[in-house]
Amino acid sequence: MAEIQNRTIHLVAFDKIEGYEVRPGFYEINGATAIPGGVNFTIHSNQATSCELLLFHRMENEPYAILKFPDHYRIGNVFSMIVFKLDIEEFEYAYRLEGPYNPQKGIIFDKTKMLLDPYAKAVTGQSVWGKRPDAGFHYKARVVKDDFDWGNSRQPLLPLEDIIIYELHVRGFTKHESSKVVNPGTFAGMMEKIPYLKELGITAVELMPVFEFDELRDRREVNGEALLDYWGYNTVSFFAPNTGYCAGIEYNREGNELKQLIKALNDEGIEVYLDVVFNHTAEGNEYGPYFSFKGIDNNIYYMLTPDGYYYNFSGCGNTLNCNHPIVQQMIIECLRYWVTTYRVDGFRFDLASILGRNEDGLPMSKPPLLQSLAFDPILGKVKLIAEAWDAGGLYQVGTFPSWNRWMEWNGKYRDDIRSFLKGDYGIIREAANRILGSEDMYHPEHRGANASVNFLTCHDGFTLHDLYTYNEKHNEKNGWNNTDGDNNHLSWNCGVEGETDDPKINAIRRRLVKNACVILMCSRGIPMFLSGDEFGNTQYGNNNAYCQDNIISWLDWRLLDKNKNLFEFFQYMIAFRKEHDIVRKDTTMSSLNWPLRSIHGTKPWEVNFEGNNHLLCILYAGRTKDNSEDDLIYIMINTYWEKQIVCLPSLKEGLYWHLLVDTFQEESIMKTKRLIRRDCMTVDPRSILVLQALPQNT
Repeated sequence: MAEIQNRTIHLVAFDKIEGYEVRPGFYEINGATAIPGGVNFTIHSNQATSCELLLFHRMENEPYAILKFPDHYRIGNVFSMIVFKLDIEEFEYAYRLEGPYNPQKGIIFDKTKMLLDPYAKAVTGQSVWGKRPDAGFHYKARVVKDDFDWGNSRQPLLPLEDIIIYELHVRGFTKHESSKVVNPGTFAGMMEKIPYLKELGITAVELMPVFEFDELRDRREVNGEALLDYWGYNTVSFFAPNTGYCAGIEYNREGNELKQLIKALNDEGIEVYLDVVFNHTAEGNEYGPYFSFKGIDNNIYYMLTPDGYYYNFSGCGNTLNCNHPIVQQMIIECLRYWVTTYRVDGFRFDLASILGRNEDGLPMSKPPLLQSLAFDPILGKVKLIAEAWDAGGLYQVGTFPSWNRWMEWNGKYRDDIRSFLKGDYGIIREAANRILGSEDMYHPEHRGANASVNFLTCHDGFTLHDLYTYNEKHNEKNGWNNTDGDNNHLSWNCGVEGETDDPKINAIRRRLVKNACVILMCSRGIPMFLSGDEFGNTQYGNNNAYCQDNIISWLDWRLLDKNKNLFEFFQYMIAFRKEHDIVRKDTTMSSLNWPLRSIHGTKPWEVNFEGNNHLLCILYAGRTKDNSEDDLIYIMINTYWEKQIVCLPSLKEGLYWHLLVDTFQEESIMKTKRLIRRDCMTVDPRSILVLQALPQNT
């Protein structure tokens, strides 16, 4: 921005259009940018023949000025113009482009359509969640003044092994009245909960989409309940924050509330990752709206069939043509913008396998976009996390092109550990692999365990509570006769479908939730869990709550008091993971010369991978953080419905096994580390013991 300011001090207007003094602008700077004395407008289109800039008074639908770009204001395919004496607080803008119309080739210019700037930093008209100004609504943009003061704030830049990710929906996190925040459902409301996040102990938050989206897209009613595009995976503008998440209307300061949130989290050592959706847009297919890319370069921005229809590898109507050079440029500029202007620490890429498809939809061996993101200097320190599959059947978990930079949501971890925890046969070997870092997928000499984001729950699917409360999905309130959502959820209702007053069943359910927490926090790789899992939040069996802007999706904070024991257990296991380096990474070998990590069975140093076995023990052995003494952790996992006798590894003189955690007990955390004076222990049904080797009088 300083460069622009310096270059514009001596600018002289050359022409007049509609009473405005104008001159050619800065062609290499996309979007609309405030400069001393005016605004620089730049937009590019490969096949447009002319371009008009439309200026609107705030909140009005008819332009008060239409400025056509003179032919000599175009260089190559770029239209650029400086308009002088514009006050950014008094106008909104859009474009109209004229060009050829040949739908069979995907060229569909329409000079009557108002178009949203793809590089818009703020989108107008949707500042209040769930409300549109009037029937004449169409997308327009505002020019943003970036005057946010970051002070001495620094990004945490956490090592990968120290990350513990907490996935949340900005609105749902605090919208329910039980959150007791002043600004529910907003960035400001989330900021009020930072002390809670610190108390829990997580080190990173992953925000579901916060780019501008239209929650009223496809609004409908089912049994009197309004259903919205609540999750926000249909992006309207990639450079603009969702104004519906702001506590107040930020005229020309859009994004400041989000910046305040990111700064406050970073100052507490918590990183912020954004869930970004570059696989499709809100324009949908040929039946969808026409408000931006379709009218600028439809056959460049979208993957099209030979007859001009939209490929749909996203399952949402269209597919962004990510490896076209123009689209690559936009995505890279977008991510750089969020890193430099918002100080974002990382990105999770929705349906990221699409980002590796060619223009004809075929997978590429070395996708240029993914490679460019891996080596981009501005993005050099941010975390890049791929959802390594798409709706077109491409599944790349363990094989996603990475250049040792990309991490992956490990869907195989989710499936194998879910299966193991509920007691399925023949899963021991797979479970051991997943817990120890999925080395069969992420070899230590190449990507390593930190390429694996381990998760059992996320926004898409059951909550952890529901995973052990429902055998079947219950998505009837979505209005699709329960046909939507995943059918392969590997859940178990413990004998009764839904909530019950049966104390035995509820005890098993609590135990299984705690078992899941232990395994997640004691697995090599990066743990991630869904917000609310730590206090038993429920979606009432809905495993696809994308449209539910209500208690189904909102966190019910009353459950925090009801399930305080569960919260304290999560808190303990998170702290346990942080305390023991050997759980998170390889350290110096212990004085016993045991392997740094090893698999055991009912007897030490023996393991039974037979299909009828449900007992698995994991030993982590190494040195403490300061390398002053041995650190030995033994985890005994029994997913069988009967108790089992398990013998312990023999320790050197002066060391004894101490019990830290027993999930079979209601008070699962030992108030004092319990000394074990025997060589073998009973591991109760469907429970986990965690032991540490310590001197006798610890």
